[in-house]
Amino acid sequence: MRNKPVYKRVVLKLSGEALQGGQSHGIDAGILDSLAAQIADVRKMGVEVAVVLGGGNIFRGQSGTKRYQIERAVGDYMGMLATVINGLAFQDALERKEIATRVMTAIEMHQIAEPYIRRRAIRHLENGRVIIFVAGTGNPYFTTDTAAALRAMEINADAILKGTKVDGVYSDDPMKNKNAQKFLELKYMDVLNKELKVMDATAISLCMDNHLPIVVFDLTQEGNIKKIISGEKIGTTVS
Repeated sequence: MRNKPVYKRVVLKLSGEALQGGQSHGIDAGILDSLAAQIADVRKMGVEVAVVLGGGNIFRGQSGTKRYQIERAVGDYMGMLATVINGLAFQDALERKEIATRVMTAIEMHQIAEPYIRRRAIRHLENGRVIIFVAGTGNPYFTTDTAAALRAMEINADAILKGTKVDGVYSDDPMKNKNAQKFLELKYMDVLNKELKVMDATAISLCMDNHLPIVVFDLTQEGNIKKIISGEKIGTTVS
């Protein structure tokens, strides 16, 4: 494994479901602690880290809209607030590892998080703090995938690392189809044309227009984040 990191600044995209572990909903304390420890290892390498969290472990806007017969925009705002809950929990886990952390929100709530300001975010990163971006883009109809792509470009990140429960991108669901083919590398247009479930089309298009690579990897394997940062070929790279 290389000692010198191949990325100087990354955005780590975590779904809300990643935080629930084996539970049906909510937050798994063991998962939080593991992720915080992995980020601590990466910080020791001098890598600047920002995190974008989903909220599906608490409330997912699109499916919640159908289930509870809530207007889509209202459901999306509820989903954004769910990401804030996850962000505060993650901040606490990181600070228990003595990692300086700031939660920055697209929807202002001064008592619990800083409003997102691009220059301030970059300054936090330069000063060694981990940033947790919450509340998505602050707008309904946009996913946290799009928020991750947008924030990554705004802070001049070198890559998006998307943690999932599988070890990369497949031609089909590997849990259901044993013959599903794993891709080691993909082009942005391949993802769009084949409708592969990497990130939503808006996020992929943003990354393509700005030449921002995406690494999709298995979050459940401890140490994978550090391996990617060190240059090991883990998961699937979209570029």
